[in-house]
Amino acid sequence: MEDLSVATLTRAARGKGRRRKARLNQAILDVGWGELVRQLRYKCEWYGRELVIVDRFFPSTRRCSACHAMGPRLDVSVRQWTCSECGALHDRDVNAAVNLRDEGMRLLTAA
Repeated sequence: MEDLSVATLTRAARGKGRRRKARLNQAILDVGWGELVRQLRYKCEWYGRELVIVDRFFPSTRRCSACHAMGPRLDVSVRQWTCSECGALHDRDVNAAVNLRDEGMRLLTAA
């Protein structure tokens, strides 16, 4: 799993679309991320599994999952991007998930 900063996810709702952002902030805070992490740790311990937490500064979205080249900083509204090195077309979320899985496996085997 990725170590996320809840404070940065819930930035102030300002400008255009602030009602929608305020509702999103409330939904994020209602989920209880700390409780989710606690439950995951408990379940992993119970079933003899290892919970690997990837650092929040790992560039999971910007890094090409095919060739590992670093892409440019992307605005949150950009949902797809093409790697300038290998030409692979990436969906932002799928690419981040693949990168997080690979980094988690690397951290697990290194430990």
